[in-house]
Amino acid sequence: MEIGIGLPTTIPGTDGPTVIEWARESNERGFYSLGFVDRVVWDSYDPIAVLGAAAAVTDEVRLTTAVLVTPHRGSGALLAKQLAGIDQLSLGRLTVGLAVGAVSADFAATGRDFAKRGANQDQLIEELREVWRGVPRPGGVIGPPPAQPEGPPLLIGGYGRAAVRRVAQYAGGWIAGGGGPEAFRETAQRVQEEWDRAGRDGVPYLAATAYYALGEHARSVARQYLLDYYGFLGRDAAERIADTALTDVDALKKQVAEFADAGCDELIFFPCAADADEIDLLARATLAPQLVP
Repeated sequence: MEIGIGLPTTIPGTDGPTVIEWARESNERGFYSLGFVDRVVWDSYDPIAVLGAAAAVTDEVRLTTAVLVTPHRGSGALLAKQLAGIDQLSLGRLTVGLAVGAVSADFAATGRDFAKRGANQDQLIEELREVWRGVPRPGGVIGPPPAQPEGPPLLIGGYGRAAVRRVAQYAGGWIAGGGGPEAFRETAQRVQEEWDRAGRDGVPYLAATAYYALGEHARSVARQYLLDYYGFLGRDAAERIADTALTDVDALKKQVAEFADAGCDELIFFPCAADADEIDLLARATLAPQLVP
């Protein structure tokens, strides 16, 4: 199982140089991927902007949106152009994880219909795939072509039936957003069954995300951040998410083993603090000794 690390782009107060340094350091440490999270009504960076910056300062680590919320972005054609450009700038290192989103405020702020986000998502994915294949739009062909043939790999996020259906219909795999190893295992089985019913060859790529903090005052730092970030879900739900944060090395290593046993191909750890020491602490806990300077 590959190990990725998220950038601290949704941690309030994180400045630009810190984001860039995280990208550089994570690349040098040997993580498989950099994760990017999407939120509009929050003190956070837009993933499209950060993807471009990260592509410029890294050369090996994959760039994975985990996930990009797409229905409120409107034009699938314009998004396809942006992502194809990032794929070119990164020399084919982009993976696009996307989901319909759960924050109604983000849709209100962008003037998009939260209730229709599922239908809009299907249309947007179709547009992405067509543009990346070079299918002409009403005004002509949109370039540049992506560096990866027919476009970056697509991963669908979410646990619902529609998300599972989209994996088999459109994507190369599925990405779990939280929920832990057991929830991952159960949904991964549903994804495989739907994949087989659709007549797809091989197996879907399976990825997951988790929250961590290993530095000073890790438990309180993680708890405060996650309670704030997920406050839109209500206190009880935010508490449950905060309780999943991995705040000691033994618990983190245990979860790595459990996800690997559940068939996960890639596990991306998102930080709850922007302190650069968190990069070193995660590297020492998860990467092979020969990869850690």
